[in-house]
Order: sequence, then structure tokens, then C-alpha cells
Amino acid sequence: MSNLIEARRGQHAVPIESLDAAALPACRKRLTAAQRHWLQASDFNARAGSVLLLPDADGKLARVLVGVDREEPLWALAALAQSLPEGDYALAAEGVLGDTRLAALGFALGGYRYARYRKAPRAPARLLVAPALLAELQPLLDAAAQVRDWVNTPTEDMGPADLAAAAHALGKTHDAKVREWVGDELLANHFPTIHAVGRASHRAPRLIELRWGKRKHPHLVLVGKGVCFDTGGLNLKSGDGMRWMKKDMGGAAHALALAGLVMRAMLPVRLTLLIPAVENAVAGNALRPGEVITTRSGQTVEIDNTDAEGRLILCDALAYAAEQQPDLIIDFATLTGAARVALGPDLPALFGNRRELREAVLAAGEAEHDPLWSLPLWRPYRRMLDSYLADFANSGASRHAGAITAALYLERFVPDTTSWLHVDVYAWNDADRPGRPRGGEAQSLRAFFAFLRQRYA
Repeated sequence: MSNLIEARRGQHAVPIESLDAAALPACRKRLTAAQRHWLQASDFNARAGSVLLLPDADGKLARVLVGVDREEPLWALAALAQSLPEGDYALAAEGVLGDTRLAALGFALGGYRYARYRKAPRAPARLLVAPALLAELQPLLDAAAQVRDWVNTPTEDMGPADLAAAAHALGKTHDAKVREWVGDELLANHFPTIHAVGRASHRAPRLIELRWGKRKHPHLVLVGKGVCFDTGGLNLKSGDGMRWMKKDMGGAAHALALAGLVMRAMLPVRLTLLIPAVENAVAGNALRPGEVITTRSGQTVEIDNTDAEGRLILCDALAYAAEQQPDLIIDFATLTGAARVALGPDLPALFGNRRELREAVLAAGEAEHDPLWSLPLWRPYRRMLDSYLADFANSGASRHAGAITAALYLERFVPDTTSWLHVDVYAWNDADRPGRPRGGEAQSLRAFFAFLRQRYA
């Protein structure tokens, strides 16, 4: 549960007033003489990020003043949940932040702490909000916390079977049907690339499928890359490169959480969730560079690099999704370091074969302060994945345009007649920032939920 609670009549809460330098004179006039003296003695100037606790005549906390940047409404109050004394607070009507929804959302996101292995040092401050706002925000906060929890959990407790357990739990909550193809069942049911990537692990690879909704509704397929740990395979990563590879199932975490939001909102869609879940491990039977795999679609792929494994497990899932001729396929994947070099850690890279869909997602991301950035499916770069003995390779010699060539690889498994969006997401915060603690992060989740509500509601 989040630290947002429903405001009730007569319930006491300390007001939080957001202000900047322009609003400070008007604020000063509303204070008592003692509080004005305290403000002056504290040298409070309403600089963004500054906080002043104002006492009443009895020395009790009466008001909180917070300096904010009006251009950053989502994160303006995000530090307060962990920095204010424990207790109940409410947004003051005099605050300069006009969007109460974003301010409350950021405050609540700042209350998150991952506490599976170590108890949180303190409870976060609580924000009282109107019942309607709580009902709107709580699903988003729950979904974000789920993504963060799943990505933060080490692989020993978040392997392929654990991802399946999360899908089964989600299915039980929303009366959805869940099934799996595990180990050699993948070969028997023609998912060869998922099996090839995961066969070297002591934990069997699998494809997880969740189905929900009525057949008469538009068919939406969500696909999430579930590489629960990535050693790189025989193209072994360095120690630094391998250190945080528990997060390589971040795409699966996003797809799971978005599926939960869709079902919780009862959107009128026929939903299919697909998660190819593997560990990319090293053993005597590991996938080797130079092998050629005939994928589910019938296209042959030469393995140039076993560390380009995410696109391999996704291609069978995408081919299976496309066979069902859905209205829309969306896949999420922590796919390339090249996307991070191009856009940094905060901006997921968005690709898609329909301009109007890309523009709708970007607009939803801007409105939700949950941004993405569009990159092109520049088809001349397909030559970078040329193979001399297969239809194409999973990687190539050039380091140029790595995020684009990965997306172009995936595009080969989606027919032109099927609408498709691909998100190359980081799913991680490298350092602590207000509202964004170090570790797993939900990125573009709110944007895609808003987009789906607009498309299907």
C-alpha cells in the first residue's frame, strides 16, 4: 500500500504549502509574527528543494513550506515522504502547484522503499487526499511498486518460475487464465529460440501466457522480456557489466504491471500477456556463437553474439502473438545499452510501425510526465545484421545504431499488417533522487496505461 490515505471530515493534517520566490511575499503575510521571525531567521528563500517547518504558538508543527520548481510538478514534493516527520499532511490550497494529482503522485512515489530483506528505517509521511483522487492514483502507485519490487528482487528469488508465479497470482486476482510451456515443451510447441537461450540454466526456460477478457473486444497483446539474469552466455559479460543483470527482466515487470492495470480498470479488450522467461547462463550445453536457429516464424538466425539474447526470446513470442492477428502488440524490453547511450537512463526509446500510435503514446507520456522518446525504424540499417549463411544475424560487427538494429530485428517477426510498438526501457535508477530511489523503476508505465485508456475506453 502507498502512503496516500483518504481524507475524512475533521481529520487533522499539517498543511504543505508549495511556493517559489514570487509567491513568498504573499505567504509571509499569512504567517504570525513569530512565524515570520522564524522564516527570516531560517533564511528560507523558497529555492526549489528547500523546506521549512513552521511551529505554532505551542511549538507544534503547524505548516510546511516547500520551495518548488513549477516546471517539475511531479517531483516537486517527492522528497517529503521520507524527510518530513511521520504523521498526516495535506496539500494547502495556497500552493503554487496547480496540478494536485501530479503533486500527490510524486509525494507517494517518494514513499516507496524496498524492504524484502531489510526493514525500512521509518514509515513515510502520509498525505491525505480526496477519495476520488485516491481511487485514481492507487492503481498507478501499486503498479509502480510492483515493477520496482520485481526488478529489485535478486535472481535467486526472481527466476523464471517466480515470474510465472507472479503471473499466476495476477491471473487469480482478475480471473484470468494462465498457462506455461516449460523446458522441452518449448521445443515440442515450436518456441526454439526461447529454449536455446535458456537451456544452459539449472532453472528451465519457459513461455508464460495470461489470457483475459471477452472475445468480442479488440485483442491487445503485451510482451515482456523476462531474462531473469544475463551472464552474456558464452560471450561472457565483464564483472561490472554483469553486476546488475538481475534487472534484465524489467520488460517482463512492466508488461505484468500494465496487464494488471488493464484488468483492474476493466478495459474493454481481449488481453494476452506473453513473458518468455529464461536465465542466460553458461554450461556445456550453452548456446554458441555461430549456431543457426530456425525461429518459430521459419526465418533462420545466425547467432553472432550470445549476449544479444533478449531479441532471441522475444522473436518467438512476437511471432506467436502475430499469429493471432491482434489489434495491437506492445513489447517491453531492457534490450540495449545503445538506447541508454543515446537517451540516458530516464528516457525509454520508443519504436513502432504506425506513426499515429507513436505520437499518441508520446502525447500520453507528456501529459503524464512519464516521457519516452521516439527513434526510427531506419530500414537501411538492416544490412548491419546481414549473415552469410542465414536469413540474418542477431547482432553484427558495427556498434552503430544498436537500439535501432535491435528493433529492426524484432520488426522482422511482426507482419506489416499488425500494429506494433516496442519499448527499450532501462527500468532502473542508478542513484537516489527525490521520488526515484536507487534500484528498480517503472518507466513509461503511466504513459502506456493512459494511451490504452484513450484507445480502448
